[in-house]
Amino acid sequence: MIKARVAIFIIVFLPIASWLSGCAGPRLIDTQVNSFAPQAVSSGASYQFERLPSQMADPVGQARLEKLSEEALAKVGLRRQNGAPLSVVVTAVQRQEITSIERSVQIGWGLGWGFGNGSIGIGHRRPWFLGLDAQPSYWRQVSLIMRNTAGQVVYESHASHEGVWSDSEAILAALLDAALQGFPAPPAGMRRINIEIPR
Repeated sequence: MIKARVAIFIIVFLPIASWLSGCAGPRLIDTQVNSFAPQAVSSGASYQFERLPSQMADPVGQARLEKLSEEALAKVGLRRQNGAPLSVVVTAVQRQEITSIERSVQIGWGLGWGFGNGSIGIGHRRPWFLGLDAQPSYWRQVSLIMRNTAGQVVYESHASHEGVWSDSEAILAALLDAALQGFPAPPAGMRRINIEIPR
């Protein structure tokens, strides 16, 4: 009987403890980045944001995105200034999907305990944590295009990420940092960049 209780503890509670301890560390945002730099941009150059007509329809949301972009651009030595020779257009796209997950997997003959993808339960597949059998997934992409006074593109970058995190601003900030990795001379081709952010 004691051995059975120990086995139940190991099977059920240790995975929970491991999951909870993993929640304390930083999040790793894995991004797919594709950048282009047809012309050189000098370090310390100034820029101003330019808005597309569709972005003017949501000035509050676009202002938040530009604030995040300003912080990311400052990290690579660029500064925002009215009337600057460079113009920057930044866009963001987000999609949300709900994925159904198998509720549980029964373990042991006659034991009545089960755990697995989405739930942990006792007896007839009764979940301990309700709602975990429907997992939301978010796909986000940021695009950053920089032009000179002649309207020529001098830098273009796109970064995307798919994951379960719902806090858009933190994820968008990480995507902007990823999109500017290697600025002003990023490597050619699609590449993967991991950005760590707090939980």
